[in-house]
Amino acid sequence: MTMPQDDLTPLFHDTIRRFLEQEVAPHYEAWEEAGEMPRSLWQQLGEAGLLGIDLPEELGGSGADFAIVQLALEEISRQGFGGLASAYNIHANIVIPYLLHIGTPAQRKRWLPAMASGETIGAIAMTEPGAGSDLAAMKTRASRTESGWRLDGSKLFITNGQIADLVIVCAKTDPSAGARGVSLFLVDTTLAGFSRGQPIKKIGQHASDTAELFFDDLHLPADALLGEAGAGFVYLMQELPRERLGVAAQALGAMEGALALTLDYVRERRAFGRAVGEFQNTRFTLAEVRAQIDMGRAYFEQCVAKYRQGEMNGTDAAILKLQLSEMQCRTIDACLQLFGGYGYTREYPISRFYLDARVQTLYAGTSEIMKEVIARSLLGKSDAA
Repeated sequence: MTMPQDDLTPLFHDTIRRFLEQEVAPHYEAWEEAGEMPRSLWQQLGEAGLLGIDLPEELGGSGADFAIVQLALEEISRQGFGGLASAYNIHANIVIPYLLHIGTPAQRKRWLPAMASGETIGAIAMTEPGAGSDLAAMKTRASRTESGWRLDGSKLFITNGQIADLVIVCAKTDPSAGARGVSLFLVDTTLAGFSRGQPIKKIGQHASDTAELFFDDLHLPADALLGEAGAGFVYLMQELPRERLGVAAQALGAMEGALALTLDYVRERRAFGRAVGEFQNTRFTLAEVRAQIDMGRAYFEQCVAKYRQGEMNGTDAAILKLQLSEMQCRTIDACLQLFGGYGYTREYPISRFYLDARVQTLYAGTSEIMKEVIARSLLGKSDAA
């Protein structure tokens, strides 16, 4: 990963790796079965300095380079903890930067130190039952009151939704203004009018809780508005590149982890009197996987460098997210195939890599939406869009 020469990458990488091996690996299967991770894990992550990596020290962080957060995501995914990676991405790579970049000094002081320590867990609520990737079609409403705002509506597929203490909620404040009528709000989940549905059961990433959230006559103070009213869509477009960098980091880590498992397996597994790794089909498949990972990493590092310089745009992010999430599904499928029937059993970790990968092409913008974003950069908006 492209990093400044005087960075703390080796120290953080060692800390991340050891933390996962000691505090996560022994318990992760149980968390997958339970469908959630304990709150104590977040506090342990905070104590290890892994939640506010690129936050300023005065806000409880380490003041390190943002790319170390991507490195953390990659390592979590490489070790096969896809649910944790997605939950961590939301909290540390999305919600914290939103507050840091858009929040007022008072909002930052109130929320960020607690998020860095793991005392407060964050989530972001964009998707709705009738409006997936089409954010402009959202129906959740926020209307002004004498003391602040009234929030009504619901959100679906919210990662960390069951345990979040703070949720950034996207809502329409001017229904007649389309995308220009969207605003962002900081919702304290202890407020009256906030509720959660039953945990959503998924085919993968079981340890990461996913929820439906409801806002029923929920009254917010005036200072719950994040940024300016009506500028929510602009903020979303501003922050999406980092979110999609996080998805790409997860993809790279997962592909590296799946490849390592597969290499070990084909060296040991024998068929027709020789190791599976000696068959030409196996060797060519693994060569193709290695080549795809390296090509994907090259573009990822280019995007990291552009983001650091403030030059990464929405099209860059869409290309990165599209290619690496689809590549993750494709390469891990190829790896699982080499396990034969064993790859379809939960006894072999490759099966979890396979199931955890599928959602990567769906959240943070589906592959189809990514293609539309890229096409618009080439041809403009079509009449049908």
